[in-house]
Amino acid sequence: MDIFTYTQDELDRLSRKDKKLAAVIKEVGRIERPVNKDIFAALIDSIVSQQISGKAAETVWKRLLTFLGEITPETIQSTPIEEIQKCGMSMRKAEYIKSTAAAAFDGRLEIGRLQAMSDEQVIEHLSALPGIGVWTAEMLLIFSLERRDVLSYGDLAIRRGICKLYGHKELDRARFARYQKRYSPFGSIASLYLWRISVD
Repeated sequence: MDIFTYTQDELDRLSRKDKKLAAVIKEVGRIERPVNKDIFAALIDSIVSQQISGKAAETVWKRLLTFLGEITPETIQSTPIEEIQKCGMSMRKAEYIKSTAAAAFDGRLEIGRLQAMSDEQVIEHLSALPGIGVWTAEMLLIFSLERRDVLSYGDLAIRRGICKLYGHKELDRARFARYQKRYSPFGSIASLYLWRISVD
């Protein structure tokens, strides 16, 4: 299993930027989160995960993988949408999965070019597709492309983690942007710890 990799030097530099986060890093230690380097499969996984719990997403993903054998544009294109929906998702989500596979076929989705794009370009490219918003693109940036500086305002758990760590009752975009700037260029590593804080 591949995991999101980061160095001790990156962790130390992030710790020097924020004393409260540094205390969490020291207490928790290194966090290992799996990554999927198959970009297309990771994108479909992100669509499956939208607006449902992690446990529910894992169940649906396993059903889809078992049914299709492998997650490729070809296997999705050749499968009736009703069969995809029966894996445990809404018809709307199944439509998004089918349309993403179609986009990979007709060239609207350029999987092979994503690695060379900037974070902003990846988000813009993916967000042009139905059912793929900024959050989905940001999760792909972290958990497939392993980009270093992604802190998602659209992720409720990230915002909850910041509020818990710093004692905020609410977190508007302006205040969030200040944390984004503080953690940069290690926003993705900070995200790992904020997710952990949000569930503790």
